[in-house]
Amino acid sequence: MGDFNLALVIVAIVVCVLVFLFNVYLLVNYQHPDDANQAYFPKFVVVFGLSIAAISILMLPADVANRQACRHAIYNGACNLTLPMKDLWLAIYIVDAVLVFFIIPFAMFYYEGDQDKSVGKRIKSALCWVVTTAIVCAAVLGILYGLVGKVDFTVRHLSSATTNFPSSWDFSSSQPCIGNGARACSAFTANASSEKTWTMRTTFPEYVVALATIVGSVLFSIFGGVGIACLPLGLIAAFIRRPKAVITRSQYIKEATELGKKARELKKAADDLHQEERSGSKGRKWRKNVKNVEKELLRLEEDVKLLEEMYPQGEKAETSWALTVLGYLAKLVLGILGLIVSIAWIAHIIIYLLIDPPLSPFLNEVFIKLDDIWGLLGTAAFAFFCFYLLLAVIAGAMMLGLRLVFITIHPMKWGATLMNSFLFNVALILLCSISVIQFCSTAFGYYAQATAAQEIFGHTLQSLRGIKYLYKYNVFQIAFVVLAGLTFVYYLAFGWRRKKPSGKFQLSS
Repeated sequence: MGDFNLALVIVAIVVCVLVFLFNVYLLVNYQHPDDANQAYFPKFVVVFGLSIAAISILMLPADVANRQACRHAIYNGACNLTLPMKDLWLAIYIVDAVLVFFIIPFAMFYYEGDQDKSVGKRIKSALCWVVTTAIVCAAVLGILYGLVGKVDFTVRHLSSATTNFPSSWDFSSSQPCIGNGARACSAFTANASSEKTWTMRTTFPEYVVALATIVGSVLFSIFGGVGIACLPLGLIAAFIRRPKAVITRSQYIKEATELGKKARELKKAADDLHQEERSGSKGRKWRKNVKNVEKELLRLEEDVKLLEEMYPQGEKAETSWALTVLGYLAKLVLGILGLIVSIAWIAHIIIYLLIDPPLSPFLNEVFIKLDDIWGLLGTAAFAFFCFYLLLAVIAGAMMLGLRLVFITIHPMKWGATLMNSFLFNVALILLCSISVIQFCSTAFGYYAQATAAQEIFGHTLQSLRGIKYLYKYNVFQIAFVVLAGLTFVYYLAFGWRRKKPSGKFQLSS
């Protein structure tokens, strides 16, 4: 038993190191050339935040594996040798909350500060914003914790008499318990009047995790519901709208000239905005114009990429076109596979969560059977479904981020992502990762039973005063399924169509 748990600890350490190295690789390849060899603090926050998000997703499968270490225990103290998962859960989610609400905002304020100011003034300005936010958050959390930071568990008072040990074990619907008297089965036949409410105060870390989960659940139900449909259908739609053939050189020159003209217009607009910023006239109109320029710049980059795909250049032009075709074929294959996983997710939510009592454990049984085939096969499939849900949230955020006026556009581009965009997306991923874990621990409650995650997210959170009704009536699950259905209908009606120019900087037709 001890050897098994030692192996689990070694695997956990190796996975954490691999996650850290992979996030460093993402940072190096996604960062903008302007941020090379500078902005080291935001870069550290990005790598650390992405690592925490990935580790938090992987901790649920680790929690299941940790529980299985006690499956064949031959003495009661064997489980003391396992990992302290509850303490690890609370620690990683407290770190998550601190990153989202304090460290990442500080890094963003510092990075976006006026470059003409000294480092000290930029740090002072960022600290002022963060300290103000911290005071407000601490006051709100303290008041809420003092007033409603309690959990209400529904308990049932039971009592029964003793009975003689039976010589036969005959059970049926008319006799579900041992013995013939009703009192011997009072635990089964107890009426509603025996139910009482047991109230206790939750710990402050658990309460912080709960409130962060609520904030993340709102974003999760919106972004996840849209993303679970748009992630696979977007890949299939991209294949349908793919460039069918290489354009002629004359067409390329015409389009490239037009894009160059639009790029010069954008540069002039950006220079004018920079001059207004230096003069101190940063009002609502200025911020609106900045967002408009960001949108047009994003569209211009998409047009340039499309033009490069339609007219590959250089000595390896044919190879580039072949890779483009293969890339779109890969999107089709991944889109079909993702569509199967998305349908499985939606079906599982309806069958297991929204219908009471559940029609079937569905995916829970699939994971258990996979574990019977090979010890970690079910756990790996379980981890895949959790990661897919997080990818769906990211896809939904990127889709809605271009259309909702209250969300700043922070696109992630290979080799062209500024640190403020990195920080914004990391905060979004961290905030939603809490809700993804809570959602998975509920959706796969049968498979993940008796885990520390289910104790935190399945019992304490769903019994928290003032919050439990959101989970009792499946508000987030219903919103998730409804938005997924609406997005699916949208893609069937409009997603396959080729995009038309939507701005004055768009690629000419």
